[in-house]
Amino acid sequence: MEIEVLKSKIHRAVITEANLNYVGSITLDEDLMNAANIIENEKVQVVNVNNGERLETYVIRGKRGSGICCLNGPAARKGMVGDVVVVISYANMDFEEAKKFKPWIVFPKEGNRI
Repeated sequence: MEIEVLKSKIHRAVITEANLNYVGSITLDEDLMNAANIIENEKVQVVNVNNGERLETYVIRGKRGSGICCLNGPAARKGMVGDVVVVISYANMDFEEAKKFKPWIVFPKEGNRI
């Protein structure tokens, strides 16, 4: 049996930009992505702590060290600059493997720094 479990989480990043005229997705600082073991184009869930909005999208790699957390395209309607978000990815794995699995969890500091 396979189950879906938490793989990675960036807990309480701050939205730095919202770009409605972009194709879509969320752009994240490459440092945050690496720390959370999230890759470009990976599907993620974004949960907005300020307004309760939840959305699914994919990740675009942002400039390393920039602190960027930008909602793009339609996602830009789900949050605004300064909102706090949680970015979550999940993985499917065997039930027994899942019992031993430890997710990558990142708690960004001010400026979305590691």
